[in-house]
Amino acid sequence: MFSWARRAERACVVDPIANLKCMQDLPTTSVSHSSATIKLLSFNIQVGIKTSAYRQYFTKGWKHLLPHESRMKNLRRIGDLIADYDLIGLQEVDGGSIRSGFINQVEFLAERAGFPYWYAQTTRNLGPLAQHGNGILSRLQPRGLEDHKLPGVIPGRGAVFVRVPYAGDELVIVMLHLSLGERSRRQQLSYVAEQVAHERQVILMGDMNTPASHLLNDSPLKKLNLQPAENTQHTYPAWRPSQTLDHVLVSPNLEIKSHKVLNCRLSDHLPVAVEVAARERPSLQ
Repeated sequence: MFSWARRAERACVVDPIANLKCMQDLPTTSVSHSSATIKLLSFNIQVGIKTSAYRQYFTKGWKHLLPHESRMKNLRRIGDLIADYDLIGLQEVDGGSIRSGFINQVEFLAERAGFPYWYAQTTRNLGPLAQHGNGILSRLQPRGLEDHKLPGVIPGRGAVFVRVPYAGDELVIVMLHLSLGERSRRQQLSYVAEQVAHERQVILMGDMNTPASHLLNDSPLKKLNLQPAENTQHTYPAWRPSQTLDHVLVSPNLEIKSHKVLNCRLSDHLPVAVEVAARERPSLQ
């Protein structure tokens, strides 16, 4: 059933119903027909910490270790922000440790925003001290799900692959968080490119820690011919954006209908909102 995934030595094939947590009483969304659009959001939430200046990485660094009430207030605001979208990719979440008050932040946001499906990926397990990871929240019922551990000089980066029926085919949505170092990023991009090379409809989204021009023109993604949103808005740092590190890239047979970097200072990154649709296919004469 998941033969597309078995090429990945670092992939864990996950049962989409048993492991993508399902809240049965919440409504799902169908996007199987070609005219449907999908509203996506990618957001590095920095484990719920709001940052307003570089110095706060030091003066408020303790928040990465200990719980605090302002984190929960900020998470509630994030939950309200994401409620209008179909699928959310979250980076830098905590899966339940001391610093988050032993709350799985992905599950909390899914409940807050009313998402019927969610999955929390753990990339660095530090026991009770920290559960570093990423998360997926979805209104679309998945057909397949994979948890990938990305290669790199320092382990601890990951990607989640979600497959949903769309436009008479299948759509593979890859949410990922890449390393800061260029050598590791190239390894990770090479790995992801290999996994999706034969897929027909692909979306890559997440914190990629590099400009789109480099991703598309000077990285292993170049051969995929992915398309970015035409946008000059920066995503980092949130208080004075000067770099575009967070991206949504789509395969040529998909069209980005709208794209916006949301002006909300709930993290040290700004979220990227994109609406995607299948391109119209020429009719047979």
